[in-house]
Amino acid sequence: MEMFPNKEAKKKKRGVKRIYSPTKMKILLLLQAGVALSFAGTLSKQFRILGELADEWKGVERAYLSRIIREFYTDRLVSMTENGNGTVTAVLTEKGKKRAITFNLSCMEVRVPEVWDGLWHMVIFDIPEKYKVARYSLRDKLLALGFFQCQKSVYIHPFSCEDEVDFISNFFKVGRYVRYGVIKRITNEEELLLRFNLKKPI
Repeated sequence: MEMFPNKEAKKKKRGVKRIYSPTKMKILLLLQAGVALSFAGTLSKQFRILGELADEWKGVERAYLSRIIREFYTDRLVSMTENGNGTVTAVLTEKGKKRAITFNLSCMEVRVPEVWDGLWHMVIFDIPEKYKVARYSLRDKLLALGFFQCQKSVYIHPFSCEDEVDFISNFFKVGRYVRYGVIKRITNEEELLLRFNLKKPI
């Protein structure tokens, strides 16, 4: 049974609403991380956030937080789970989880070590034409992470980033076409050292 009648469900399906507010992104990511947020009442009437907020929520004003939860519910990014004691807890829907993952992706960076170990990290892929949108998305994200494009489908980075590459290639559902390798030496290395402003360790 629908706990909170959703009038938007009766309307024509809309396109995906973009979220630009850093605070909205924070709320979505905190819910994804499992930081609890419970309410008394219902979204269709008056409701209030219960008890003392976890530290993670304290940077968000309560009235604004309540309004954004209503908005997320309308956009089907969250659902409400009954707790059995008259309260409800906001839970991300699958749609909300995908949006949160997208934000994580947009914030991803390659960690820069204090001392470079002299190794090069290479990504090679051969993605079929039918997945060209994913191929372009992967390429753009690799470049955003600071990779240098050596050849058409060969990218290189001086710092370890296997987890990041694994995440984004699987996010775009082309992981089986992507290879990650670590090499000690590469021809024309001086060009790369100049590109990344690095000196080869002795």
